[in-house]
Amino acid sequence: MSSSPLLVFDFDGVLVDGMAEYWWSARRAALRLRPDLQLPVSAPPGFAQLRPLIHKGWEMVLLAAELGRDDHRLSDTLADYGGALDRALERWEWQPSQLQEVLELVRREAIATDRSAWLALHRPYPGVPERLRALRGEAADWAVLTTKGAAFAAELLSAEGLEPWQLFGHEQGPKPEVLLQLRSLNRPIWFIEDRRPTLEQVRATPGLTSVRCFLVSWGYVRAADLTGLPPGIALLRPERFAAPLATWP
Repeated sequence: MSSSPLLVFDFDGVLVDGMAEYWWSARRAALRLRPDLQLPVSAPPGFAQLRPLIHKGWEMVLLAAELGRDDHRLSDTLADYGGALDRALERWEWQPSQLQEVLELVRREAIATDRSAWLALHRPYPGVPERLRALRGEAADWAVLTTKGAAFAAELLSAEGLEPWQLFGHEQGPKPEVLLQLRSLNRPIWFIEDRRPTLEQVRATPGLTSVRCFLVSWGYVRAADLTGLPPGIALLRPERFAAPLATWP
């Protein structure tokens, strides 16, 4: 068994801030399906409030359409997010796979027609590219595990000159399943994420109790998520992230 850790990073909200692109793409995808929608060019405040709850890309498209409804109640969506998604899918008569397909089509077209403009809608979090490059000096490998399409994450990593050991997109399946597959490497696995429910799901998955889980304090995390963390999930602040791995919680 190798003693050097494999650091597995979530992408959006951990390595890259893509909030501007999320609305840009979600809005265009929603308008492809319903050209009659009245959606602002800039993201409405409600979208930022919902972002910490979003798990998969198709949800963004659905929420963009919901925010375009005159009778949409943001408080209801925040209070019962899962139920709100189910009701919205029924209301619009859409399927998650349909929404995901349109979202990825919009992104592919954006990259093909004006890659630099699409890339400019994202920004790496301060110090993140430098820290990832420094991991080599600590004999640690790093991978990316994201619900974004792998091709789009690869475009953004390439633009920053970053080369992960491996990149897993939504095409490879749910995050716990990918982490279970990585167990065969027989090395310590550290999972870094900004979505507390995902970390809690990992901790509850049989076979993943040895995975060290970290919740970053930046990204799209909610303030309430940073307190009262359960055993097995450690808070990772920027100053600790920048420090040697041996000092991490």
